[in-house]
Amino acid sequence: MTDPRSFILANTRLQPVSHTPEISLWLADEVTPIWRLTEAELGEMGVPPPFWAFAWAGGQALARWVLDHPDEVAGRRVLDFATGSGLVAVAAMKAGAASVLAADIDPFAGAAVALNCEANKVESIFTGADLLEAPAPDVDLILAGDVCYEQPMSGRVLAWLGEARSRGIEVRIGDPHRTYFPRLGLELLAEYTVPTTRELEDQTVKRTSVWRLP
Repeated sequence: MTDPRSFILANTRLQPVSHTPEISLWLADEVTPIWRLTEAELGEMGVPPPFWAFAWAGGQALARWVLDHPDEVAGRRVLDFATGSGLVAVAAMKAGAASVLAADIDPFAGAAVALNCEANKVESIFTGADLLEAPAPDVDLILAGDVCYEQPMSGRVLAWLGEARSRGIEVRIGDPHRTYFPRLGLELLAEYTVPTTRELEDQTVKRTSVWRLP
């Protein structure tokens, strides 16, 4: 990969997010073209979908909740886990977080987060480290959107979040009621009707919830 920033600018466009129009992101309009271009740029076939190029329903709901409840993040150290585009990180900074660490292992995510922070006039710190390999970093609050789309990963992430919660770190999760998301034992904080597309989901509107890990 040569220049992920230039790749993003050439293959996405800056546009407001449907459920959080206060925030604009560099996003793709279709999955397949940007996916194929990503494979060509990396020189590798069968790479994961370019999650950074879209505003997924769980992240949109979580960002909306953060913007509507700034007291939950104001003055706090926040981790946006599996940040993708950086949507939730941007929302947290706009809501007054003291700092935001945006984490994602996708090689394009760092450039996407930087561009989207610039577009929204906020700053965050990015890490490409796999945070699941160690205990959660020293933060006050973890925000995690759309982390339960695959069964093995869901279990691993939820166990990691549970360990963080046992150490006193608060956890909020945004999810559009995916198959592998275990709602038992979680506290429902809010529910939204999030516009999306058939490009990303099985419906054009997804019932999406924000949960607290007790």
